Amino acid sequence: MLGQSLKTMEDFIGLIRYNLETAGAVLTYRNQVRIFTDGRSKFAELGRQLRAARRFIHIQYYIIKNDEVFGSIAPILMEKARQGVEVRILYDGMGGRFMPQKRWEQLRSAGVKVAAFVPVLPGRLNLRINYRNHRKIAVIDGRVGFVGGFNIGREYISKDSRFGYWRDTHLEIMGDAAAGLQILFALDWNKAAGENLFQKAGYFETEPGNGGEEGIPIQIVASGPDAREPYVRNNYLELFYKARRHIYIQTPYFIPDAAVLSALKTAALSGVRVCLMIPCKPDHPFVYGATRAYAGELLNYGVRCYIYENGFLHSKAVMVDGAVSCCGTANMDIRSFKLNFEVNAVVYDSGVTGQLEQAFLDDLPYCRELTREDYQRRGVITRFKERLGRLLSPLL
Repeated sequence: MLGQSLKTMEDFIGLIRYNLETAGAVLTYRNQVRIFTDGRSKFAELGRQLRAARRFIHIQYYIIKNDEVFGSIAPILMEKARQGVEVRILYDGMGGRFMPQKRWEQLRSAGVKVAAFVPVLPGRLNLRINYRNHRKIAVIDGRVGFVGGFNIGREYISKDSRFGYWRDTHLEIMGDAAAGLQILFALDWNKAAGENLFQKAGYFETEPGNGGEEGIPIQIVASGPDAREPYVRNNYLELFYKARRHIYIQTPYFIPDAAVLSALKTAALSGVRVCLMIPCKPDHPFVYGATRAYAGELLNYGVRCYIYENGFLHSKAVMVDGAVSCCGTANMDIRSFKLNFEVNAVVYDSGVTGQLEQAFLDDLPYCRELTREDYQRRGVITRFKERLGRLLSPLL
């Protein structure tokens, strides 16, 4: 399998070097990947891996809600903690603000360690409150890691009538790249909990042959307001400029900066087939108005825009030429580029990228294409919302 990826890595050697030298993202080879596009199957697999944990469980989500999804996970975590497995849960202070404190105390009483990233405290000024940790990471024993778009809540298993079916993308990575996710968890945990996980080397050990001696090449790339550059955004840029045949993008929020917008226009005008898929319904009205405005602008350059109508599209994935994919927690918007702590997996493999592209193609029957004619016929109220959203886009 590695042999099939060598040509891809040669074509993208500049991106590989950039990620290593600037973001410290090591290229690992001994990996296998499983793709989840449905929340029920993703959480079923997460539960299976949690039950198999022997040494430690590290879980980090932007949103954790006190509903049936967390209700299916919490008993496993408490039981594992009682068995002597080290269990840690990290949640974002904004995304987890509705979780009752008594629920966290219940877990702590069973031996589970819990911490909040930049807590939201009433009556206290916090200048970092706009810097949210949008990462969704789970690492079990250092042998398997999860990263992608699913949070912990009933809407993510399609049980919220406001959204209907929840279409997302999550990766299960078995192999050395799980250590990259573990390093990110440790950095965030240390900041939130004041505990130095790097003092224990066992958290970062990998199991020989776990992902196969010749597996899938992956780099784990993180970005955030503490980074020197917007690393995930720069990966998107490089992929767009390197594309020769096609670019597939799925994102719930499309608010690109000038460089990303220009790269997509240039690609489309150069003969690259650029396809963008966005949701049909908003969960943030201003963001949705801005998304439609930027998508509408790209129509003039030959970009194909598809509006997903089978529920809510929350997938964050970019696939280029059937060769390289970039998938994780980062939306295609300025907030993910500059303000949020994000993490994406860059996968240099035609097999995984082909599966992600096939998932995109499988979604097309559930989409309505937004044509230039349709866009020009939009009403006055829609135009106003789009202009307002675009005006506010640097703040969204």
